[in-house]
Amino acid sequence: MTLSSVLSPAMGTLYVVATPIGNLDDISARALRILREVALIAAEDTRHSARLMQHFGINTPLAACHEHNEREQGSHFIARLQAGGDVALISDAGTPLISDPGYHLVRNARAAGVKVVPVPGPSALIAALSAAGLPSDRFIFEGFLPAKTAGRRARLEAVKEEPRTLIFYEAPHRILECLEDMQAVFGDERPALLARELTKTFETLKGLPLAELAAWVAADSNQQRGECVVLVAGWQAPEGEDALSVEAQRVLDLLLKEMPLKRAAALAAEITGVRKNLLYQAALERQKDA
Repeated sequence: MTLSSVLSPAMGTLYVVATPIGNLDDISARALRILREVALIAAEDTRHSARLMQHFGINTPLAACHEHNEREQGSHFIARLQAGGDVALISDAGTPLISDPGYHLVRNARAAGVKVVPVPGPSALIAALSAAGLPSDRFIFEGFLPAKTAGRRARLEAVKEEPRTLIFYEAPHRILECLEDMQAVFGDERPALLARELTKTFETLKGLPLAELAAWVAADSNQQRGECVVLVAGWQAPEGEDALSVEAQRVLDLLLKEMPLKRAAALAAEITGVRKNLLYQAALERQKDA
């Protein structure tokens, strides 16, 4: 053993620990062991997590690590880790960093040479996807959409032709507005599913075309409560002779800005080789949605 190793103890480990999203029985035996053994738990909300620790009889000290202090207080956790203490990072529910705080702490810990170890467990988006009946081989997670309608619709427009299954989180007081905006952007018939209060007493998984799902939520105020995950089927390109390529749509949109509808459709047909009637119908749809 060298003098330097005596003066500089081995660094601790940062454990990223998933906790239950509702049903406390979902916590893993490994997670419980680590939460008991670490020197400190970095928690999104110490008051919320204190109840979880009390339930399982865990007495490890808690320190706040949330979106408002993570950048400033991160050095405190890094120093603790560099001094040889193990730290567990948890969020209020589910897997840390997934639409929750922790990114800056994990990034800085890795930059400082600290070992970061995931302790997997509950995740609302994966739980919802596993039971949705939508394609799960390829998907994208968009997190929370913007709170305002304009920003929300702009984000939805950006993924309108995304072929993978789309997954969103949404606050209960915005869930109806969110579904109505999805209906407006993706269309009435796009398959979707609302997963609400997963693993809790009033768990709901309802799959319907977007227009029907929005109407169902509007008709029942109980569906506008609790934690919400929304899954939307990916875009499927039209097949056969009714298909309109992205390039044809782009040409049509450019021409519609400069000339009347009928002339734009005719010229787009000459440029792209797509049937004029198909382009004319597409132009009418664009004019109706404008």
